[in-house]
Amino acid sequence: MMLVDSTDLRILRDMVSHPRRTAVAIASRLRLSRNTVQTRLGRLEEGGAFLPFARLVAPAALGYPLTAFMAVQVQQPELETIAEAFERIPEIVEAHGTTGTADLLVRVVGVDAEDLFRIHRAMLACRGVERIDTSISMHEIIPYRVLPLIDQRLARGGG
Repeated sequence: MMLVDSTDLRILRDMVSHPRRTAVAIASRLRLSRNTVQTRLGRLEEGGAFLPFARLVAPAALGYPLTAFMAVQVQQPELETIAEAFERIPEIVEAHGTTGTADLLVRVVGVDAEDLFRIHRAMLACRGVERIDTSISMHEIIPYRVLPLIDQRLARGGG
């Protein structure tokens, strides 16, 4: 993963603040040349600075208003098999390998508590899953964000 300089940070900040803005508009706003912005965006993309592009869709708009986080304990030799099985469960929207008492932290969406119970059973049925502790999200307090990180880096001189 590449590190960014202050010019990259200024471009990223503008892009995150105004995601529909074009490279030409970013260049104009930041008083940089279009070629500079396009070259840097290309380098950032090649360097892995961007997550895969997708319009983020709220699961609630699709009929899944409930979010839960499931801490999953697994048999380590079965981890690859479990990951493949979890990919086939559409309500699993995100999963991370973790340290601590759980091996995986899985973000799941559901229609209601009964639906979460069904998903929980499906996950437990996967070979190698030993235990799942579920926490239901009551309210998203801080959504995914990177702008404060960009601002912090810029305040420190950007390098």
